[in-house]
Amino acid sequence: MKYQTTDFRNGLKIAIEGKPYIVVSFAHTNPGKGSAFVKAKIKNLMTGQVLERTFKSGVDTVDQPDMVEREMEYTYDDMDGYNFMDTETFESVHLSHDNVGDAKNYLQEGIKVDILYFNERPISIELPNFVNLKVTETDPGLKGDTAAGGNKKAIMETGLQVSVPLFINVDEQLKIDTRTGEYVERSKS
Repeated sequence: MKYQTTDFRNGLKIAIEGKPYIVVSFAHTNPGKGSAFVKAKIKNLMTGQVLERTFKSGVDTVDQPDMVEREMEYTYDDMDGYNFMDTETFESVHLSHDNVGDAKNYLQEGIKVDILYFNERPISIELPNFVNLKVTETDPGLKGDTAAGGNKKAIMETGLQVSVPLFINVDEQLKIDTRTGEYVERSKS
């Protein structure tokens, strides 16, 4: 199946020359002279490379990729990468360090993630928008520190470094935004 340029939207997964991409942004342009076109920023889902491509409106098409997302549960890591369990089939899946990338900073035992398969091979991981992580190292909070009093560095249980308010202490659970890597609030659990 093919996608027309009119099908483009942010987040659309497409295939060009047999490689999987996601549309990051796009703009339809209709110059006074000549034919209309779509200028799109696309990201290669296997390499992370971002390209800018121009497509002729109503003429060019792109392929619909052979992609499937499966819910998996993170189990453990080893020297070769990370291991996940399919929540439906209980099958074990191994992803390399390259496939997981920076998502490793948010992986903790039992977390549920979506793994994207391209041509029946796992290629990338999609995290939930927020995770709760425990602070393992930070300077001690001082009496009288308030939320408006500035920030300090905290190291989370996964090794992630986050800028947090001065009143945060070791062993506190914090809600972290996986899209930005920023502190949101103390966990309510």
